[in-house]
Amino acid sequence: MKNKERYQRTFSAVRTSTDYYEEVIKMNKKHKRFYMSKAMAACLVLVLVLGAATTAYAANVGGIQRTIQIWLHGDQTDAVLDIKEDGSYNLSWQDENGEVQEQGGGGVAIEDDGIERPLTEEEIMENLNEPDVSYKDDGTVWVYYYNQELDITEKFENGVCYVKLINGQDELFLTVKYQDGYALSPRNFISAESLD
Repeated sequence: MKNKERYQRTFSAVRTSTDYYEEVIKMNKKHKRFYMSKAMAACLVLVLVLGAATTAYAANVGGIQRTIQIWLHGDQTDAVLDIKEDGSYNLSWQDENGEVQEQGGGGVAIEDDGIERPLTEEEIMENLNEPDVSYKDDGTVWVYYYNQELDITEKFENGVCYVKLINGQDELFLTVKYQDGYALSPRNFISAESLD
């Protein structure tokens, strides 16, 4: 028997422990390095800069924008409400024909001390949930309040109509002056003379 054969027999019987083998694998994994190409780094920086610019634009210009459900002409409708920092708003929705409709408004409120401030989101929502008086082409007059549609054409006397509206526990007293505005009160009807 030659030395080569002796070495082969001797070392073929020797086995390494599995713990040692696993430790070697772990060490190899720890020492692997990740190299990023310059092109990939440039793309990553560009994405971060554009993301930051978009966020800044949305924060400065966008104001508050959200999808809401609102009652329009007796139907509950999904709409997008965009509230600006100055208290104005824009409301957009799709009508039954799929056409986009828009409505805007808002402004300021005057505090007791005379200081003006932009309307809050809550105040704008209160305004949007108020009754809507609509004059139709056929001469009829309708009031829309939440899911209610009321034809008030026959209720006018001397150009004035008084309507009590109820939504759950809430009551509103609506005074309508024919084609000359209307007034609301939670306690009682407002006289037609005060609408002048």
